[in-house]
Amino acid sequence: MKILKESKKRTPADTRALRDTVSDIIDQVCTRGDEALREYNLKFDQCSRDFLRVSPEEIRDAYSQLDSQELDDMKTALGNIRAFAQAQRETLSELEDFSPMPGIHLGHRILPVRSCCCYVPGGSYPLYSTALMLAAPAKTAGVPRITACSPVVKGTGRIHPKTLAAMDLAGVDEIYAVGGAQAIAAFSYGTKQIAPVDLIVGPGNRYVTEAKRQCYGQVGIDFVAGPSEVLILADHTARAEAAAADLLAQSEHDPNAKGILVTTDETLGLAVIDAVEKQLETLETAPIARQSWNAYGEVLLAASVQEAIDLANELAPEHLELTMEHPDEILPYLYNYGSLFMGGHTAEVFGDYASGTNHTLPTLGAARYTGGVWVGTFLKTCTHQSMTPKASQNLAPLVARMAKGEGLAGHAQAALIRGRK
Repeated sequence: MKILKESKKRTPADTRALRDTVSDIIDQVCTRGDEALREYNLKFDQCSRDFLRVSPEEIRDAYSQLDSQELDDMKTALGNIRAFAQAQRETLSELEDFSPMPGIHLGHRILPVRSCCCYVPGGSYPLYSTALMLAAPAKTAGVPRITACSPVVKGTGRIHPKTLAAMDLAGVDEIYAVGGAQAIAAFSYGTKQIAPVDLIVGPGNRYVTEAKRQCYGQVGIDFVAGPSEVLILADHTARAEAAAADLLAQSEHDPNAKGILVTTDETLGLAVIDAVEKQLETLETAPIARQSWNAYGEVLLAASVQEAIDLANELAPEHLELTMEHPDEILPYLYNYGSLFMGGHTAEVFGDYASGTNHTLPTLGAARYTGGVWVGTFLKTCTHQSMTPKASQNLAPLVARMAKGEGLAGHAQAALIRGRK
């Protein structure tokens, strides 16, 4: 593998200070509840509101600040996201009356969690698309209580109107103006104003991520996410300008985002580097994108398609673009990625907003063991069983022998009692 543009190596950060800060925030919320939430809102977002739940009047006002095109775009994107989530849901079926032995009846039900919180980041941009991506599959799964939260626009006391409208459109039942680690703590343990939930999903900054890590167990989470990533596998058929644009689309997220191009064509690789520099000259988000590209952008020349595939599987990227002549032939050999985009016409940003797949995806190699948020994130597969008297009598001796082999006499007795006539 030849390096055409080298990136800065990520080193394990000293997270002790972060852990301690987040742990203190969680303790404060658990101890002082809403009082702590109000103090953190004021400290971090200059928000002085007393009631954290967003009112119907605020939601109506948010809609009034959107023009018809913005609202139509949200509805179209939401329609695609819901349609795909529904198609995914239909692939999951309940199992009834499976019998491994005569008289033993097994099955499973697919049940939604009873409540969830969709965490929608605020920060530099109103990431209202995330509200659609989180709440739509939760609604499709049938979650009875869907809550959402987001930091307010600093100094206003209100969530950005686009984010608020998106939450409402997607079917959120309760919306709260609170963000950060304190929001994760509140929805994990509960306060007077916020009842706890069973599952928290959604991306956030490193404080939110660390809070999800620390609260996991008390509450379920989707996964622990880090900075955004894209890996592009490309050959001579790829367009340099398109590849450069896709790399910068990731780079503009934040200074720690990572864009990687792996190509089998050196001419293309060098052309992409040039195209990135040209596009940075006019890109509105160039200050962040350039910082990210300079630090973590990478262009590599692979000796073969197989070498490129091997690297992709090793890195397990959040987004994987396959811009090659015959992508269908390569697909069977790829197994570690959050979401895959096949062919030069399939920009990763389409999945970010409106094509229908979810954009809440695993990062930092987590795609080795999990996929992204989907309708199944909000569902549980719960088994059940029943037995006839004869089946119970037949199975009891086997179970009793195994229980005694583990030294668990009570287990053996509970089985043998069922086996007695």
